[in-house]
Amino acid sequence: MLTAFARAFKTPDLRKKLLFTLGIIVLYRLGAHVPVPGVNYKNVQICVDSAETGGLFGLVNLFSGGALLQITIFALGIMPYITASIILQLLTVVIPRLEALKKEGQSGTAKITQYTRYLTVALAVLQGTGLVATARNGAIFQGCQVADQIVPDKSIFVTITMVITMTAGTAAVMWLGELVTDRGIGNGMSILMFISIAAGFPGALWAIKKKGELADGWIEFGIVILVGFAMVGLVVFVEQAQRRIPVQYAKRMIGRKSYGGTSTYIPLKVNQAGVIPVIFASSLLYIPMLIVQFSGGGANSSWGRWIQGNFVDGEPIYIATYFLLIVFFAFFYVAISFNPEEVADNMKKYGGFIPGIRAGRPTAEYLSYVLNRITWPGSLYLGLIALVPTMALAGFGANADFPFGGTSILIIVGVGLETVKQIESQLQQRNYEGFLR
Repeated sequence: MLTAFARAFKTPDLRKKLLFTLGIIVLYRLGAHVPVPGVNYKNVQICVDSAETGGLFGLVNLFSGGALLQITIFALGIMPYITASIILQLLTVVIPRLEALKKEGQSGTAKITQYTRYLTVALAVLQGTGLVATARNGAIFQGCQVADQIVPDKSIFVTITMVITMTAGTAAVMWLGELVTDRGIGNGMSILMFISIAAGFPGALWAIKKKGELADGWIEFGIVILVGFAMVGLVVFVEQAQRRIPVQYAKRMIGRKSYGGTSTYIPLKVNQAGVIPVIFASSLLYIPMLIVQFSGGGANSSWGRWIQGNFVDGEPIYIATYFLLIVFFAFFYVAISFNPEEVADNMKKYGGFIPGIRAGRPTAEYLSYVLNRITWPGSLYLGLIALVPTMALAGFGANADFPFGGTSILIIVGVGLETVKQIESQLQQRNYEGFLR
């Protein structure tokens, strides 16, 4: 692997792409440490060291590489773009206009991308306003004595300036990601997400070591490392697993030439939904706590106390609800992202068929049957990966943004595999050995 990496740097055009990607990564990480105007950075550091955060704040902080809790210009990170992309993908199934654009090819895809950018900016304004509001009243840091002094000047002008700065930061992150996609290696948004999550690994691991009691914390540190490697191995195994449905194309004679007659397959991944069900479930579970925080006297009411006591990490009701939501969203997302009827129609149009299955409706029913069968283990696997850190590692100082959490491991492994495959494909085009040989 190291030899292949060295050869990649010896190839002029590939070296240029790799260096460009590294340069964008450095700019992204620098922006994650520049505070927003109007924020008392000293009080922010006091609260970061003393307060506890979780739920949606912990999730967004994970995707922003710690920039959210530092309240920097890249505080929102890539999260608005991820949310906008998911919303547009869901709306494509509902709105005929978007579905027609999707079928138009490159021009339609460019139009949908433009809509995604507009929606990203709108969501950045909304999320930035919410973040500034929670920072002003101290709700972002629970239990910090100087939380309400993070934004000393609470005037409208300062608030608008902070929101505009965060929105501009999100637009800049989106632009950097698109630059990496066009001129670098891999998918730019995925690379930035990968870097954001990986940036929190050293600090979180060292915090676990400092909190440990056995052999000055090194035993806990070693156990967490071993569990992390085991989870990475499991994720790699399942992410690469797929059910290959054979497809045969009939021969067609056009003039004196014969076309078709080839055999291929439809790859159906065990985890067809990816990390999206985990993101959906994590975001939805924080809504009850959000309602309690912004409901005035809700925190002192009976229902508010019940939510605060049960909808937190480690509680049985939280764990059970989290697991069921992940399973539900896995089936939901697979249902809207893979259309068996459309696949069956395309196969029939080009003379393809599954051996032993009639073309048309029987093929669609067979694909639906197979997809439901493999989605069950995929959804249970997602729930297991998401809940292992919560249940098994809570005693080692793990929190909501623990680096070996389900969301972070799925993204790290998925993006890493795809990026390595892209580099390998470019190396093979130049007759070099790749990473995976």
